[in-house]
Amino acid sequence: MTLPQTQQETKAVADAWDYKGQPALKSTSGGWSGAAMILGVEAVERLVTLGIAVNLVVYLTRTMHLGNASAANIVTNFMGTSYILTLLGGYVADTFLGRYLTVGVGATVQAIGVTILTFSTIVPSLQPPKCDLGSASCIPANGKQLAVLFTALYMTALGTAFLKSSVSGFGTDQFDESDPKEKGRMIKFFSWFFFLINVGALTAVTILVYIQDKVGRKFGYGICACAIVVGLVVFLSGTKKYRFKKLVGNPLAQFASVFVAAWRKRHMKLPFDASVLFNIDDIIGDENVKDKQKLPHSKEFRFLDKAAIKGSSTEFSGTAILNNWNLATLTDVEEVKLVIRMLPTWGTTIMFWTVYAQMTTFSVSQATTMDRHIGKSFEIPPASLTAFFVASVMLVIVFYDRIIVPLCARYLNNPHGFTPLQRIAIGLVMSIFAMIAAALTEIRRLNVAQSHGLTNNPNAVIPMSVFWLVPQFLLVGGGEALTYIGQLDFFLRECPKGMKTMSTGLFISTISLGFFFSSILVSIVDKVTTKTRPWLADNLNQGKLYDFYWLLAILSVLNMMLFFYCAKRYVYKEKRLAEAGIQMEDSGPVCH
Repeated sequence: MTLPQTQQETKAVADAWDYKGQPALKSTSGGWSGAAMILGVEAVERLVTLGIAVNLVVYLTRTMHLGNASAANIVTNFMGTSYILTLLGGYVADTFLGRYLTVGVGATVQAIGVTILTFSTIVPSLQPPKCDLGSASCIPANGKQLAVLFTALYMTALGTAFLKSSVSGFGTDQFDESDPKEKGRMIKFFSWFFFLINVGALTAVTILVYIQDKVGRKFGYGICACAIVVGLVVFLSGTKKYRFKKLVGNPLAQFASVFVAAWRKRHMKLPFDASVLFNIDDIIGDENVKDKQKLPHSKEFRFLDKAAIKGSSTEFSGTAILNNWNLATLTDVEEVKLVIRMLPTWGTTIMFWTVYAQMTTFSVSQATTMDRHIGKSFEIPPASLTAFFVASVMLVIVFYDRIIVPLCARYLNNPHGFTPLQRIAIGLVMSIFAMIAAALTEIRRLNVAQSHGLTNNPNAVIPMSVFWLVPQFLLVGGGEALTYIGQLDFFLRECPKGMKTMSTGLFISTISLGFFFSSILVSIVDKVTTKTRPWLADNLNQGKLYDFYWLLAILSVLNMMLFFYCAKRYVYKEKRLAEAGIQMEDSGPVCH
């Protein structure tokens, strides 16, 4: 029976409360009135984070007088930290604070960090004396100056991580998935969410970077500080309109309990018939567990099945009371197995983000040495080349959604386009071609520098257009669009419903580990090659950056081969369930 419109609007939303702790009503809470405020704070977060990150290497080399390798590692460590700490943010949100408070705390901490960064550009004593780059009079930043800088950067990273970990989830909390109309609006929310992320990114790499380079860092970073404060105020102003969900608890507990229970029963023998193992049907009283989707038994990782062996202390008239650390249901075990099966894909996507990291470090360093003029008078900032990267992301998404998906639906009978693993594979291939293009461009840049006698002059503008760098930005940007959405789709679709936070954390951790691996690789290469002709010289005209790009291309090829091997062996959850005659429950929105 369909309720009249007025009754539907005053109907309470299941498992949702308003700011007073009362059941949330559709007419007074949630929907676009709340989601719009959340979209605003995320757009500002992206503006601020990229407004700092994409142009940071220029600040570190030109103002703080650090070497190219050191500057690149500071940038990648900053970005890596901002992603890896989302795991902590997700844990805090699910277990202690809830998503609303986590977003609010994150935005506040980020605002403090950016404010400190702004003051560090205003106070002269927090920067080394000005000098000509490469001259003997250049003094690198001292310990005190770097301490203030790192405090600002890592406070910003912590705030970014807490905000990022919960903002999308809090946005989806504003829509009732049981209502078809609101579920449709939630899908539109994801589209607007990704669109505004890219609007914030595009604004950062064009307008904000231009202000930093041409007007002054203090103004550029000051705008970032003001923007996040305004975003926080807008977010808090929507408090009375939000819907709030209860805490879901520690998402790692189930994963840990299965391993602990299996280890405690490691000496017990598994029964031949899996149907006698403890499962959902044997549970008394815990409705949350009984509501789980029952999963078929699989023969992989059978050691974990021991967690579901019934002991005499847990049997009671054919039923059992669940003890998480001594006994787990077979469905819990199978959910853990689902996560384990995703790990090879998780590991083989890290390399893409290592390639991605070069777009904010050495590619920007290359741009600083090249002719950046458009016409006779206008000169674009080096970091603004990232605009091609962001534009490529947006164009590939539109092309995929409008062209590829309809073609796949028509000729391949697949309404969702390529599978998640196919999209990731295409992104990995594009990253390889990006590094090949980067290496070839660098070889040409060095040849031009040598032919004009500019090899020993680090401040010289090489008469070669900076737009030679555009192909590598376009290829990595297009690869990111496919890899990012492919990963997001894969981890959301394949994860157990009770482990979405962990699964999303796994996805985000690949980005973080990609940045950290870049830092490790740069440190190793710099240490090994510094005694001869350094690949990553402070004066790029005397270095062999192209060899570093070739190294990344080779590593990416090896990684892609491993990915193809793992992907070929992977069986999607939907297929596993279909073979057992079980229909898969909805795991979340499928990303096209």
